[in-house]
Amino acid sequence: MYIPEHFCESRTSVLHDLMRRHSFATLISGGAELTASQLPVLLDAARGPNGTLRSHMARQNPQWQTFHEHSDVLVIFQGPHAYISPTWYASRSRVPTWNYATVHAYGRPRLVDHPTLHSILEETVNTYESAFPSPWSLSKLPHELISKLEDAVVGFEIEITRLEGKRKLNQNHPAQDRQGAIAGLESRGDPASLDIAALMREMDKDP
Repeated sequence: MYIPEHFCESRTSVLHDLMRRHSFATLISGGAELTASQLPVLLDAARGPNGTLRSHMARQNPQWQTFHEHSDVLVIFQGPHAYISPTWYASRSRVPTWNYATVHAYGRPRLVDHPTLHSILEETVNTYESAFPSPWSLSKLPHELISKLEDAVVGFEIEITRLEGKRKLNQNHPAQDRQGAIAGLESRGDPASLDIAALMREMDKDP
């Protein structure tokens, strides 16, 4: 990923937070040709220096057959993003741009056995159900149905060997232009614009 120095984010804690908040990620792998899938991806931050990713995909999805012990895959966690209008800046002669935050995680995938697959499925359900007042649980299903579901998917883990983070939030612009962009984003009021505005405010508070 192309990362100018002023947009580079190398703090693991910040990258992990973005990965958890935006965990519906894009997995890209190579073979005869590049293949991509969009998947819910869990992060185990305690396993490995950069953490370990855990996920699953349909067995009928041929991508898992491209996994190779000697080849890295790329998982892209796309955070919030928003268009920035030059009309929001105090400075003249500015041009439109796009602000965003993203993390690229690299590593070699490893297929897992059935007990580990079950734990991945259970953790996935529990993670995304946790926000509901009456969370659904995988244990509510009959054992026979769970077995059929597990036979229909493939589980895998990826120990992260390299993390790249980019937060393009007008760091290279004067403070008055950044404040103008924040005000413009907040005036739009859509969720993505508000998320980027909040990241820009947080960045200005960083030491």
